[in-house]
Amino acid sequence: MLEVLGSMEANISIENERMEGGEPVADIVASTSDLRATEIHGDLIPRVVDELPVLSLAACFAKGTTIIRDAEELRVKESDRISATVDSLSRLGATIEETHDGMNIIGGTNLSGAEVKSHGDHRIAMTNAIAGLIAEGETTIEDSEAASVSYPSFWNTIDELRGQE
Repeated sequence: MLEVLGSMEANISIENERMEGGEPVADIVASTSDLRATEIHGDLIPRVVDELPVLSLAACFAKGTTIIRDAEELRVKESDRISATVDSLSRLGATIEETHDGMNIIGGTNLSGAEVKSHGDHRIAMTNAIAGLIAEGETTIEDSEAASVSYPSFWNTIDELRGQE
């Protein structure tokens, strides 16, 4: 994922690298950036397939058109993540188009709160929540508890980010 964000010229650094439970972990520090559109395809897809919904959200704010292709595997995850991502981000006001194996996202659009669906998919629920933090106005996520599948304290973290500990 960091490779893609680097190509988008995101201002990101890795700090406090360490091992926990036999796995490498680190703190990712992101700062305001002027994101640039990119193309995500080919050999890169398997390395970022689970992060494509949230990378699509980032692409909504990049200058230019981000193209994601060769990602048909997203159609057979917990949901059809291509369709679910396009549906949610479209409802929030993004300029995004579904393709047979990915999506095209025209950046530079402000998002507005809306009612969106998680489609029972934890990654879509989390992407929608992050979009809701950025969007102007209130965002409601149907079946939002799906986020707890991979991140049980996700909603506590969101509350902390909103300053509602």
